[in-house]
Formats: sequence, C-alpha cells, structure tokens
Amino acid sequence: MILVTGISGALGGLVFQGLTAIDGLDAVGGTRAGGTARRIDFDDPASLAEGFAGVDVLVFVSAGYAEDDVVLARHGAVVDAAARAGIRHVIYTSLAGSGELMTIALPHRWTESRLAEAPFDVTILRNGLYAEVPAGLAAAGAGSAVETGVFAAALGEGRVSVVAKQDLADVAVRVAAEVERDLAAHGSSRHAGQVYELEGVTAIGGREIAEVLAEALGRQVAYQDIPLSGMRAALAGSGLEPYQVTHTISLFSNAKAGLLEARSSDLPALLAAEPRPVMEAVAEAARAGYRSQSVTAVRAG
Repeated sequence: MILVTGISGALGGLVFQGLTAIDGLDAVGGTRAGGTARRIDFDDPASLAEGFAGVDVLVFVSAGYAEDDVVLARHGAVVDAAARAGIRHVIYTSLAGSGELMTIALPHRWTESRLAEAPFDVTILRNGLYAEVPAGLAAAGAGSAVETGVFAAALGEGRVSVVAKQDLADVAVRVAAEVERDLAAHGSSRHAGQVYELEGVTAIGGREIAEVLAEALGRQVAYQDIPLSGMRAALAGSGLEPYQVTHTISLFSNAKAGLLEARSSDLPALLAAEPRPVMEAVAEAARAGYRSQSVTAVRAG
C-alpha cells in the first residue's frame, strides 16, 4: 500500500490523483482533517501510528511553510513514526540543489539526513521551484506595467529555473508506482538510495517576465531591477508572516546572485513526455493579473 501525505495541498493532491488512476495500485491519502482520508497530522505524532498502519511506501510531501523549528519537529515525527510502523520505503519531496543557499533549504537538508539514518529505503525527489514564482510576479506586476510600461522586481540579471507542479507530481507518481511494484517483485527497488534533481529546464528572469507582459498586454514593457531593501519594504505591509518575508527575500537574494539557474536536471529522463512549457503559465498569469486590475479599477470608478 502507498500512502501520500498532504493530499489537501496542491502537490500532494496531484500525486494522489495520479496514483489512484493506476489500475491495480493500492493508494490511500492522508490529510490533517482526516474524513474520507487517513488522518495524518504532523503536529500530532500520535495520529501517525494509526495513519501509517499497513503502509509499505510513504510519499512524504514536505510540511510546507512554517518556522524552521516547527518544520523540523514535524518531519522528525514522521521519520520516527515511519520507522516504528515498519514502512519499507519513503519517498520525500525535497528542494533542488539550485536552492541550496535559500533559507528554505535548511529543513529539507536536515530531513534528508534524518531519512538517511532511518531503517527503511529512501528516495529523494529534489523538486525545483514552481512556475508559480514567476507567474505570481507577472500577475502582480501586470497593472503597473500597463500604467508605466515598467516591470520592477528585485531579480537583478539572475534567472530562476522553474518547473510545472504537474511535472513534479508525475515524477512522484512514476517513482512511487515503480517502488511499490519493485517491492512486490524483488523486495527492494531500483529507486532506493537515489537522489533525483528535478530542476526546471526553463530559466526565467526579470527581462523574460517583462517580455511576456509586453506580449500579453500588447504594449512595450521594460524591466527595472530594484534593491532588496525596496522589496523588503514592500513586503513589510503585505500581511506575510515574518518567516515568510525572510524566505521571500532569500529567494530574491539568491536570484540576484545568479544562483537559482540550474545547470542540469533529472526531470526529462523521469517524465513520459517533454516537460510542460512554463512560459505559457506566466503569460496566462499576466493576462489574469491585468483583468483583475481592470475589474478593480472599474468598480472603484
């Protein structure tokens, strides 16, 4: 049996949908709320013993944004509970190597170390940054780009390698299904001990986003780099939690330093087709952002 954690989230939900669509595969989902899924609450370690019962393969979707000590406690509880439950193979969704110096990397690398010490086999899926990163910037910048002809962001001349979330889910589905079949046939899997770098094959920077905005909005748009201090000031009134501001600034800082562009990727070899084009998602986000701004302006008028 395969269990996917966090199926109420975007990535976990896609992985679960993909696994349940495969005939003959026994897959169950876990979520904090429980209900029709198994109750898997990382903040309640007692829930994990029952939730992991009878599971052979665990697709461990990382716990998401929180302060580092909270994430470490959650992930440590999962590793301990998986060992006690006799789970045979854990597949963990980590962070790609290009993000090694980002602040969000620390809990991922700590978790990888804990998993390496555990008594079960492990596969690490080091996921690249989602295409939602540049898409979100395009959506947020569409309104001002129309008014001023400028897209401003704290990216410097750096570019960020990004990947479609569905591609990452497809890889997780393939690996989990193959692990389950390998265990049944051979007692161990070809994926045991593997670390797959699932970097995006397309890198997008400020100039690329400005070009997409120009095409989507039908006007000239120039890219303007802004200092990190300006970005920090803008985020101060955004409603984000302090740790979220820290992680966001870290992303922009790494981008400015040119550290978020991948040099290689295992993604194409693990997909059944070419990686999904991410620029289309950025363009659609730009158009949606402009439409939203236009509706808001009409209502305000």
